[in-house]
Amino acid sequence: MGTWTRQELKYRAKQSLRTSYWKGFLVSLLLAFITGGLPSCSSQVSGGSRGSSIRTEIGGMDDGIWGMILLIGIVVAIVVGLFMLAFHIFVTSPFTVGVRKYFIRSAEGDANMNELGFGFGKGRYMAAVVSMLWAKLLNFLWFLLLVIPGIVKAYAYSMVPYLLADNPTIGRKRAVELSNRMTRGHKLRIFVLDLSFIGWYLLGTLACVVGVLFVMPYYNAVKAELYLAIRREALEEGLCSPEELNLVNV
Repeated sequence: MGTWTRQELKYRAKQSLRTSYWKGFLVSLLLAFITGGLPSCSSQVSGGSRGSSIRTEIGGMDDGIWGMILLIGIVVAIVVGLFMLAFHIFVTSPFTVGVRKYFIRSAEGDANMNELGFGFGKGRYMAAVVSMLWAKLLNFLWFLLLVIPGIVKAYAYSMVPYLLADNPTIGRKRAVELSNRMTRGHKLRIFVLDLSFIGWYLLGTLACVVGVLFVMPYYNAVKAELYLAIRREALEEGLCSPEELNLVNV
């Protein structure tokens, strides 16, 4: 099942990036920054005598003070965790939809960075937030069941942000349902497609993993081409209509 091939998707992605690579690079960099996926170099500083001194001081602390410090640390961790969760739900999710919109339009020959704000537009923002949250919640519940079903469902729901990029008001249940149906028979092939990037990412780990940043535009462009291919099949098979995906005037 399926008419697309990895070679075809990658060829098309390379063609679309020929004139817009640096735009794609900037978009991918912004997405990595907002999602916390930026690679970094870390160095460990060894300090045996200093560590010993600190442990001695901590050992001499009053138990009450130590308990207070621990309590404050827990409260701070909870507050930071809630802030990060809220940021992910209300900022990262609609921004991700905008990024998918950008790469879809780029694949169609119109690399306009104004699309990054698409998910924040009036009448689209809350719809995108709710639908993305619903898909992530369902995927999380599957991961609680078992890891393998969680991974399978991650691929089943992987088209949700792309569908929202076409029509953010499609509805949370419909977005998940349609993504599930569109990826049926494709999930293993998509998994193999992702595996084909391992070599690129291994090369990207050079220079403190910074090289990975230069691979991300290519990967995102390929996934946009994948969505366009799967969307085309879905339309041909009657799984959805052009009107449902706002494609009537495209």
